Amino acid sequence: MLIKHAPDIRSSEITGKKHYLNRRDFIRTATGAAAAVGMGVAAGEATLGAQQPAPHGRKFADIKKSPLSVTTEKLNAWNDITTYNNYYEFGTDKDSPAVLAQKYLKTEPWTVSVEGECNKPAKYHLEDILKGQALEERVYRHRCVEAWSLVIPWIGFPLSDFIKRCEPTSKAKFVEFQTLIDTGMMPGARVPILDWPYKEGLRMDEAMHPLTILVVGLYGEVLPNQDGAPLRLAVPWKYGFKHIKSIVRIRFVERQPLNTWQESASNEYGFYANVNPTVDHPRWSQATERRIGEFLKRKTLMFNGYGDQVASLYTGMDLRKNF
Repeated sequence: MLIKHAPDIRSSEITGKKHYLNRRDFIRTATGAAAAVGMGVAAGEATLGAQQPAPHGRKFADIKKSPLSVTTEKLNAWNDITTYNNYYEFGTDKDSPAVLAQKYLKTEPWTVSVEGECNKPAKYHLEDILKGQALEERVYRHRCVEAWSLVIPWIGFPLSDFIKRCEPTSKAKFVEFQTLIDTGMMPGARVPILDWPYKEGLRMDEAMHPLTILVVGLYGEVLPNQDGAPLRLAVPWKYGFKHIKSIVRIRFVERQPLNTWQESASNEYGFYANVNPTVDHPRWSQATERRIGEFLKRKTLMFNGYGDQVASLYTGMDLRKNF
C-alpha cells in the first residue's frame, strides 16, 4: 500500500466555541435538567478541573510501531485525549465522561457477541479476542463532526484480523457494532437523548481495510473508560461518531444497518460519515477544524488526510449524497 505523508497545514483564524462545543444544541436545553437529576451528579463534580484522570500504569508489553501511522504531527497530550470526550452514555458535555465512566463503568469481565452471517458465531471473552494478537501503536488523526480534532497514539490491531476469525459468509455485506447499554453503570443512558443502545456500521470493504482497527489502549496503556474501554473502533478517515466505543456486539448483515446518529437526524449524520471539507454540516462549516490544545483553525483534509489509502473505496460514488 502506498503511504504518503500529508503536507503540514498552516494554522489560520480563531475558532468560535459555538462551532465545536456541542453537536446538538437541543440536548443542552431539552434534557439538561433531566440529565442532572437522572445522573445524580453533584453540582460541580464533573468539571474539567475535578478528578482529572492520570495515566494508571497498566501498560502493554511488546507494542510495535506501525508503518500505517501516516502522520508525523504532534501528539495530543494524555489529558487532552482523556478529558475531552463525547460519550453520551456518561453525559452530554465533554468532561463528564472522564469522571462518570471512571467511577461507574466496569470492564472486567467483558464479552463480545458475534452474530449474523458468519460461520463462527460465538460469545468471545476479551482475553480470547486478544490471545495471540500482535498489538500495534497507530498514530491517527481523529476528526470530530463538531469540527475539532486530536492526534492520538492508539494501541490496537486490524479489525480484519478478527473478522477473518469469524468467517463471514458471502451474504455479509456490512458489519454492525453495538455499544454496551447498562443504565446502572451508564447514568447518561437514563435520559432518552438517543435511541439506546448506540449502534454503528461499516461496509465490509471499509471494515476489512488495513487502517481500520480495534483499539484497546492509547499511549501504551490500557484504554481509559471514557475513551471507550475496553474495546472500541478507530476508522481514521471518518468522523468520530463512527468510532463506536465499548463494543459488546458485532453482527454481520446483508443490508446496510442504520447507525444511531443517522437514525436521530439523517439530514445531519449519514451512514458513511467520511471527513469531507466540501460538505458542510447543516449548522456549521467542515472546511476547517480546531485541534484541541490550539487556538487557531487549520484546514480540514479530505478523508482526514487518508485519501491516498481509502479514496478508491468510493470510486464512482457521489460523496455529497452518500455523506
